[in-house]
Amino acid sequence: MSDQLPRSVSRTLEFEHGTAIGISNRWENGQYCSIITRRGIVGCGIYDMVTPAEFNQAIAIAKGTPSNPLVEPEDLYDAQIVDATPQAKALGIAVGMTGREAVEKMLAASDLA
Repeated sequence: MSDQLPRSVSRTLEFEHGTAIGISNRWENGQYCSIITRRGIVGCGIYDMVTPAEFNQAIAIAKGTPSNPLVEPEDLYDAQIVDATPQAKALGIAVGMTGREAVEKMLAASDLA
């Protein structure tokens, strides 16, 4: 077993409709990434959809593969959204759009709030 600590990195990401926080977390044999906006999260497949929907949260997820995992938040830009909570869908997020498109929908919705 490695003596290295897990790694957690966050940074500001710029989009057409504003800024968001990108997060990448890694540990031995695992990782996840997400982009957090004021209205919700675009994240990798580690996120559950049932609990966030129950708490009225807008979450959209993309799924990597073992050979092409989603590790850095920028990896979500071109990844395809595979699921979303009803709250995310109400913001215009649809299965099949890219992670970047989903973030932009969340940021545009924040402008209207």
